[in-house]
Amino acid sequence: MAVAEQWSTLDLYFDSLQHTRKSEVIALHHLILDAVPGLSERIKWNAPSYGLGADDRITMRLSPGDRVQLILHRGAKAGADDFFRFEDPDKILSWAAPDRGVVTFKDAEDFAAKSKSLPDILRRWVACTTR
Repeated sequence: MAVAEQWSTLDLYFDSLQHTRKSEVIALHHLILDAVPGLSERIKWNAPSYGLGADDRITMRLSPGDRVQLILHRGAKAGADDFFRFEDPDKILSWAAPDRGVVTFKDAEDFAAKSKSLPDILRRWVACTTR
């Protein structure tokens, strides 16, 4: 997808988004793009997803409608037995699997607090999960 088409798709997505925490979703979108320049973007599972080329690494989870989560993943071919480890010194991630981290934003105050650590985490996540 061309960059102009991609932005058009995301703009349309955000314009039509019906979510109780839409402002945080849009702020999170900008935080991700600022933290890791060069990520490709797409709508996947009815939410923004980001990665390098076709390899998604960061996906928002927006359902149910009161939820804002960020899923950090290694893609479909990540090995469960490869001893993957990731440092989270501020303890903002919960682990859905050994190689799948989740950041949950409870409210605007929680989003603001976690936003301070998140750019570094996102840069390191993308760097260490790129093959």
